[in-house]
Amino acid sequence: MNVPAKPKLRLDALHERHTGLTASIGGTFLEAASVCLSRHHASPVDMKVVCNGDASTQSVEFIKPDVRVLNAWANDIDTTESGAYGVSLAAVEVEENLVAVRRAETLTGADWYVAPIGTEPGDLENCFRLEVSGVDVGGQSVVDARLRKKIEQTRRGASNLPAIASVVGFKERAIAIQRVSDEK
Repeated sequence: MNVPAKPKLRLDALHERHTGLTASIGGTFLEAASVCLSRHHASPVDMKVVCNGDASTQSVEFIKPDVRVLNAWANDIDTTESGAYGVSLAAVEVEENLVAVRRAETLTGADWYVAPIGTEPGDLENCFRLEVSGVDVGGQSVVDARLRKKIEQTRRGASNLPAIASVVGFKERAIAIQRVSDEK
């Protein structure tokens, strides 16, 4: 009997699917995510994804970082932020069929512009702002609290584009994704 393959979040080759990323930036996000995940888990790891209230489980494979990679990513804050970018972009690709098309400007209340797969990169009309955050330790309540903060941040942003907030909990193996309404 064939068992269906578990859905996967692909951290590798993000730049091939996300037109707003270069190979170097995609590789950076892959390395950082691998460091963050390897702090607590061995590959592959199942992550619980809650996207707009619907839960699923996605498998994530990563390479165990060697000493050189760990030394390059010795700053926990930068590593967690960059790792969260990679995991969140892979998650919105799978869950929302959206890919990064451009980095967002300062004060927009977001980190990235994401758009439906196949959207021309220069056309922001069909884009969402994506605000990303990561937490290295803490349970689901920490992830949920950070998500609420990120939702508020997108509401205060200087942009009229709709927004999505995403938080990655590396130890908790959780990804929370929420489209943001204007209602409080």
